Formats: sequence, structure tokens, C-alpha cells
Amino acid sequence: MHEMSLCEGILQIIEDEAQKQQFTEVKQVILDVGVLSGVEITALEFAFEVIMQGTVAEKATLKINEIEAQAWCMPCSKTVNIKQRYDACPDCESYQLQVSGGDEMRIKELEVN
Repeated sequence: MHEMSLCEGILQIIEDEAQKQQFTEVKQVILDVGVLSGVEITALEFAFEVIMQGTVAEKATLKINEIEAQAWCMPCSKTVNIKQRYDACPDCESYQLQVSGGDEMRIKELEVN
């Protein structure tokens, strides 16, 4: 379950920022998670609750924005939405697509005290 190690990384970022910005409590963590990132959302939510216990983010709520996947279609010369890797272009049905978004995970926002 790599979601535990992802949450440990999130906690490290939060602790580093708490030290830099002198905050003592995190109220909310907002994440952007792409549908192609390989992250299991329910496992991430569970791991977040476990990992954040006893930290500045212990009482924080987690909000996850799921980011749609996009790819650049070479024959169409445009960006298209896809549901999963190796999908065909919805316009021309070509498989010459290069993923350009939806595979990321990042902390978008921290609400702190």
C-alpha cells in the first residue's frame, strides 16, 4: 500500500512548512490527485487518518480534487480528455497520444492556524 508512504511524504511537507511559517495546527489539507496517478483514494483517506495522528495535522480534514486525464493527440494536434492510459483519441481514434495531465498528485492548499 504505497498510499501510506505518500501520506508520510505529505506529513513531511506539512511539518517543514509548519516550522518555516510558524503554524501549530492544520485545519484542512486539499490535494489534487490525477485519475492516472495510481493512487487509491479510499486507501489514501485511511492512510491520512493513521499517519496524521499525534501531529500538527491530527485534526485536519482531507479534501481530494480528482483531476481528469488529458493527452496530446499527435494526428489531431490538440489536447483531449481520456479515461485511462492507452485509450484512443475520442475524436480521431488514433493511439498516438502523449499523456499531458492527470497523472500528478500535489498538495494544493493547507488551511492552518
